[in-house]
Amino acid sequence: MTECIFCRIVSGELPSSTVYEDDHVLAFMDIQPVNPGHVLVIPKEHAADLKDLDPHLGGHLFQVGQQVAAAIRGASVLSEGVNLLVADGEAAGQEVFHMHLHVIPRFANDGFGFHFSPHYHDQTEREELDRIAEELRSNLGG
Repeated sequence: MTECIFCRIVSGELPSSTVYEDDHVLAFMDIQPVNPGHVLVIPKEHAADLKDLDPHLGGHLFQVGQQVAAAIRGASVLSEGVNLLVADGEAAGQEVFHMHLHVIPRFANDGFGFHFSPHYHDQTEREELDRIAEELRSNLGG
């Protein structure tokens, strides 16, 4: 994975400003932050996306993200809230295809946010929700 920028950071080939590190996870400052204090938490072992990530490692990744979020809230960076965000796949906004968790400090009117479709407030019929839920249940664990 020598062409993966995050693998190159893990190997020490590229620099990073480390916030946290253990045998399985590395957390470091994002060089293109949404807001000051924006941290990326990554598995040291390459996993392109969520489907490639070991579930136990994913749990640990989110535990570290939670600890980093608490550290942000106690730091001097402006933070009235924190987003934990995973972009899984290109359509979801993933740009680096090494699974990573964004820990983003947030404050009122910071300019970052989600944009919803014009139909976001339209409620879906229960029958359709039940149909999709059944399909998802049948795909779990498969």
